[in-house]
Amino acid sequence: VLRTLSTSDDVEDRETEKGRLEEAYEKCDRDLDELIVQHYTELTTAIRTYQSITERITNSRNKIKQVKENLLSCKMLLHCKRDELRKLWIEGIEHKHVLNLLDEIENIKQVPQKLEQCMASKHYLNATDMLVSAVDSLEGPLLQVEGLSDLRLELHSKKMNMHLVLIDELHRHLYIKSTNRVGQRNKEKGRISSLVKDASPVPLMDVTNLSTPRKFLETSQFGTPGSSSMRETSLLEIKEDMELDPEENSTVFMGILIKGLAKLKKIPETVKAIQDRLEQELKQIVKRSTTQVADNGYQRGENLSQENQPR
Repeated sequence: VLRTLSTSDDVEDRETEKGRLEEAYEKCDRDLDELIVQHYTELTTAIRTYQSITERITNSRNKIKQVKENLLSCKMLLHCKRDELRKLWIEGIEHKHVLNLLDEIENIKQVPQKLEQCMASKHYLNATDMLVSAVDSLEGPLLQVEGLSDLRLELHSKKMNMHLVLIDELHRHLYIKSTNRVGQRNKEKGRISSLVKDASPVPLMDVTNLSTPRKFLETSQFGTPGSSSMRETSLLEIKEDMELDPEENSTVFMGILIKGLAKLKKIPETVKAIQDRLEQELKQIVKRSTTQVADNGYQRGENLSQENQPR
């Protein structure tokens, strides 16, 4: 249009083009006015939103500028007092470390009492964890604390003798309690058979299902008494419940003892002790079995003699 108006030599053509252009402008103005009337609410909202955004951007720029100025000021102040701040920071770390050591010392002072309670209730795994952790702390971070020397010697001595207690408990469950449990079952069978006048032979001890450490490492019974359900387990899965009787499940209890011995790093000594006492313990099992068989036979004979007496 501009090129036509500037290059045209005919005045009439220019006037015609000018009139057409003015008419188009007027039409655009009318259309714009109509659109403004139709979308007045949306247009007003958009304008207000734009103004709000513009104000927020301006405020943000001012705040950023202020933050930069404050950071520069802090940098200058920190640079002036860097050595003093570093000293305070180091002192804070030292005080925090001292507080942690004091808390650890207070906890370790309570270890003998807690250890005695765990040993009395036969929660040996918890006692072993507590003892090993305390000795490691006393021989590590707290080694230079002179006030703990007596406690260090006491707990170290208990750690050195702890495995003897665990080995004795392991032997008791391995050779005595497990066989006693089988013997009790056989006594019950013998008593029932005598009541029903069963002429079957005297029941012998069934030792095929006795719990042993080897059987524990392979499979473990976690079901109720008399249940034949078995599942594989490992020492890592063994957990000690402080609310339950630790000797309720003899197999799990022996697993706890073995795990405690492993934490004490006394497995070789345990294996040697079991080997040394194996023959003696087996002889005791045979002796107890023989006594039980003799007692059962004598009791059966007494029952038969009473039944055969003339009335």
